[in-house]
Amino acid sequence: MARYKMRQHLLSLGEDYTIEDESGHPVYKVDGKLLRIRETFVIEDRDGNEVATIREKKIALRDSMKILRGGDTLATIRKAWISPIRDKFSVDVEGGEDLVAQGNILDHEYEIRRGRDTVARISKSWFSIRDTYGIDVAPGEDDGLILALAVAIDEMAHDPDAGRG
Repeated sequence: MARYKMRQHLLSLGEDYTIEDESGHPVYKVDGKLLRIRETFVIEDRDGNEVATIREKKIALRDSMKILRGGDTLATIRKAWISPIRDKFSVDVEGGEDLVAQGNILDHEYEIRRGRDTVARISKSWFSIRDTYGIDVAPGEDDGLILALAVAIDEMAHDPDAGRG
């Protein structure tokens, strides 16, 4: 299992994040693009290569964002219409089995599941630092996709206008 630590840069322009490995070494950067008509985030590895791009959909009936790689859609994430008890997001994966993110999204305590299998766990309880949370990704999963989902879910949960066209 790969464990990542995501920390939002509180004093940066735009919404930038650093994603570190469990040893505290920066492995990815999330660049929240400023002055765009729609919200866009680009996740890059240490060498500046795009791992995933997150874009809000322009016109949507309900909140949604697309995750792309190399211009191709990897997944579309949508906030559930009705979700009793717990927050829920559905993830339509292109050419693969769909995912569901469910739990206490606002407090960064949730799981991403494919059917009955947990593919990632997101938890703020591992860290005492404000605006920092951990992401455990199961072996064999697309780390870039899972990290992009965590960023999109965070944005959609905390920004009331995210995902709306």
